[in-house]
Amino acid sequence: MTTTTPRGRWALRAMATDLAEAYRSGSRGERACYRVAALLLVSGLVHLGVLLVTGGQWSGPLSWRKPATFGLSFGLTLATLTWVLSFVPMRPRSRSRLLAIFAAACAVEVAGITMQAWRRVPSHFIPPETATAADVVAAASAALGAVAIVGVITAVTATVLRRHADVPPSMRLALRVGFLSLMVALAIGVLMMARGTVLTRVQGDVAQAFAFTAGLKPAHAATMHGVLVLPALAWFLRYAERPERFRLTVVRLAASGYGAFAAVVVVVTLFGLDPAGAVPAVLEGAGVLALVAAGVVAVRAVAAPQPTWNMFQKWSGRG
Repeated sequence: MTTTTPRGRWALRAMATDLAEAYRSGSRGERACYRVAALLLVSGLVHLGVLLVTGGQWSGPLSWRKPATFGLSFGLTLATLTWVLSFVPMRPRSRSRLLAIFAAACAVEVAGITMQAWRRVPSHFIPPETATAADVVAAASAALGAVAIVGVITAVTATVLRRHADVPPSMRLALRVGFLSLMVALAIGVLMMARGTVLTRVQGDVAQAFAFTAGLKPAHAATMHGVLVLPALAWFLRYAERPERFRLTVVRLAASGYGAFAAVVVVVTLFGLDPAGAVPAVLEGAGVLALVAAGVVAVRAVAAPQPTWNMFQKWSGRG
């Protein structure tokens, strides 16, 4: 595979130019969202540095991991949503409102987690009898932020699932699978918080609450970022000298691989199966292999001026 051909270098320059232009030509609200996302990412990196410098533990309710991972995850998700919504046909005012609500919710969530980390108290699942006023404010803010996030993602997913004739089929498929996967991630997150709250407030078992949420984290993580991976692949394929049917075939392969991998992780996590078992391992490996294969084909298609894999070209319907 060669990525240093003149065609490949041109494509990389074109991508960088288009990304910069997307920021410059975006609305004031979109640029503000990118800046908030950058601040959240910086916060995550700073707290990752604190974790490494202090030699703290990666797990546990008081670990510096929480403000680090929340900052990085919410920053990446906010930047992703801002960028991806530029491909979704929406009224500018509706897009701006949804992004403003989502950015505010992400900032509130990360701020609450970070405040609790510096206070050296758990950010979630604090027994009512020991909760302070600051704990109550942090919990209420997190709950409101979560409701706002779920509402925004649900509204955007409903929009994405409609038929938009002016969106290329490859991007349309990537958006739909990506947002449906994100909806699964949100549903798992709601389950984590709801069950953990019940265990804390009703049964008084804080340790079990944290153990339950920790057990669901693999499923939550596996379904979270398909909304970035798949649309990014569809966007990347725009720079390939290939017909739309070829692009759609590549995105279908990637979506199938990502979907298979995420589905196996979710099933294994929810039903307590052995992730190292033969069947889960084979299915997860097949999903990852399909996703990687789609990426390799996409890179070759962008780097080479002419089709190089005739068999894949035939599968795409061009031959």
